Amino acid sequence: MATTFEQNKACGSLCCKGCGRSDKQLNTFDWLADIPGNAEETEYVEVQFKNTRKGYYRNSNKIPLEKGDIVAVEASPGHDIGEVTLTGRLVLLQMRKANLRSEADIKRIYRKAKPVDMEKYAEAKKREHSTMIESRQIAASLDLQMKIGDVEYQGDGGKAIFYYIADERVDFRQLIKVLADVFRVRIEMKQIGARQEAGRIGGIGPCGRELCCAAWMTSFISVSTNAARFQDISLNPQKLAGLCAKLKCCLNYEIDSYVEAQKRLPSREIELETQDGIFYFFKADILANTITYSSDKKVPANLVTITGKRAFEVIGMNRRGQKPDSLAADGAQGNNPRSTDLLEQDSLTRFDRAKKDKKKKKKKNQQNNGNVASMNNRPNESEKAAPNENKPQKDNKNASQREQSKPQQKGGNNQHHRKPQDARRGQQQSKQPSERQNNQGQR
Repeated sequence: MATTFEQNKACGSLCCKGCGRSDKQLNTFDWLADIPGNAEETEYVEVQFKNTRKGYYRNSNKIPLEKGDIVAVEASPGHDIGEVTLTGRLVLLQMRKANLRSEADIKRIYRKAKPVDMEKYAEAKKREHSTMIESRQIAASLDLQMKIGDVEYQGDGGKAIFYYIADERVDFRQLIKVLADVFRVRIEMKQIGARQEAGRIGGIGPCGRELCCAAWMTSFISVSTNAARFQDISLNPQKLAGLCAKLKCCLNYEIDSYVEAQKRLPSREIELETQDGIFYFFKADILANTITYSSDKKVPANLVTITGKRAFEVIGMNRRGQKPDSLAADGAQGNNPRSTDLLEQDSLTRFDRAKKDKKKKKKKNQQNNGNVASMNNRPNESEKAAPNENKPQKDNKNASQREQSKPQQKGGNNQHHRKPQDARRGQQQSKQPSERQNNQGQR
């Protein structure tokens, strides 16, 4: 109990600060938040404004700040309102990542936001959407080839930042004059790219996760189609493009691994000669280090999948003038491994098979249960023998009565017209009951 009390006393709570997920973009997980004395390690604080705009400020007044506090910071001119998103040692790492080395560029934190500051801030935020729509109309009237994607007002309402996208250089001097006359604020124009705009808006990517540009990426590197070629990805622009209509940034994540793995495979232009014929390159699984060869250069035929090591062995044999019996090692036919791609679609009836199997199992279980129940309900052998002891006597009486009744009903003349076979059958039937009676008497 003593250790728990000391930990809670040191940083307010044991794990709520470190595990708390912020709903803001470019959130940084503070895994050092629960270490005692982490907040007092440095006076620098990370403050986030609208969307992905962040700034680093000096807490020169030693104000006790925690993640989530609303503060008023220094701006030019006036002050701005933002939210504290990071404190402690990780702020220095984030500043190094943002290439902020000169302390002259770092401004101060004035105070925690007061109710008056929050009222002005709320009024300024209400004007942002209408300002963006009107500024787009003004830019279109001036025939400027640009798109104003977002507008952000400063916390005190004295300045507005206009984020725009343009393919070419734009002369917006006249636009700034018109905007300053219409909105009566100080105007700042900031050009951003398509990837930065997607990060500011946010969204979910085709992978099902939050966009990288909105989650953690701050610097964007150009992506080329060579990254897709190295990874054997089909050059389909609809699949390679992200929500920003540019090539996906994730194409650069694993390209180094593919380049290294590609060195362990032979060239695609090399043909392999065997006793069966010549085999041509068809496809390759770079990370699995396997290659599939075809006996036809244009059409997939007689596909054989071998490893990269086996391919180099066959190439060495061909250079020495030798031809193996087959591509697979030890003369065995190569197996085509099934693809483990999670996006690969099987037949549409793959779910129906499981249902049919379940129904068959249920029927078998019901039949087995019914057979077991019928076996349990059958009488024992001793019970079966007791009621059957009197049956032979009844059968003998019925047989004798039938024989006596037949000549009375049909008359004596019918006996002369019987066939010899029928007569013999009647004699055998008449003998059987008499023999049974004699046997019972002997018993």
